[in-house]
Amino acid sequence: MDELLQDMTVAAKDYVVRKGFDEGFLGQHVPLPGLAGVKTVLLPYTHFSVLMRLDKRLAAVTGVGIDGGTLMDLDRAGIPWKLDPRLPADQQTGERVYARNDIDRGHLVRRSSAVWGDTVAEAELANEDTFHYTNAAPQAKFNQGMELWLGIEDHLQEHAAQYRSRIVVFTGPIFNALDPVYRGVDIPLRYFKVAAFIHEGELAATGYVVDQTPQLAQLPDVPRPGVTEDVPPLGPFRTFQTPIRDIAELTGLDLDQLMEVDRMPIAATLGAARVGSTWREIHAPEDLDLDFDLGE
Repeated sequence: MDELLQDMTVAAKDYVVRKGFDEGFLGQHVPLPGLAGVKTVLLPYTHFSVLMRLDKRLAAVTGVGIDGGTLMDLDRAGIPWKLDPRLPADQQTGERVYARNDIDRGHLVRRSSAVWGDTVAEAELANEDTFHYTNAAPQAKFNQGMELWLGIEDHLQEHAAQYRSRIVVFTGPIFNALDPVYRGVDIPLRYFKVAAFIHEGELAATGYVVDQTPQLAQLPDVPRPGVTEDVPPLGPFRTFQTPIRDIAELTGLDLDQLMEVDRMPIAATLGAARVGSTWREIHAPEDLDLDFDLGE
């Protein structure tokens, strides 16, 4: 046991060069959202950070800065998933949850979003860092509908590359009492994404939610998830543009700064509208409802 602890200590020292998510990445101070009342641990990596929820053994939120001017196309082949030695193994969700089933290790910080830098070595380190289990969450195998969820970030990332601009993306699970428990871990039924960027010199943001409830119900080993009346009727991997206020209420994360700059038009007139009542289903990035043209 002493040798194991010594090995973990040595391995943890290798992470001192990781600076994590840059809160000044956009030229304005945009911090990683915090979560009050829950024990968390902040883990910095290359270009991104993970705020771990120890009670769930999964991330509460991840934050990554995407530099469109230095994105690189690197291969993912041969990169193994691994535990983070800075955190005890029983505070992470490892391979046991993903073995011999149809559950994917879903990247929270997308590999391609973090792979950039002034040197290939910097980009390669970011590439490898995204394969920590702390950056994964249980997701049903991707289908065509899930591609839209990935397509939102592709759309933002391609915009950043085209205009050599910068974008910040916060991603995480939306935990709920109805989440099924599988092999001792809560499997989130829904995930959120909040993108922040600079438009005409001002901070702007948009929010999104995806639901995997129907897909999980088809997995034989996973307990059938419940249904909540607090969100719209959801089909397989239906993706929604949502007010950031709703994401804040569903997750408990401190998103006040981004709520104030939400560029979904309905966000300015929410009042006491019920959470979920103004969500907009999207089928393609072109369906995004913004009060400006992202291509401007």
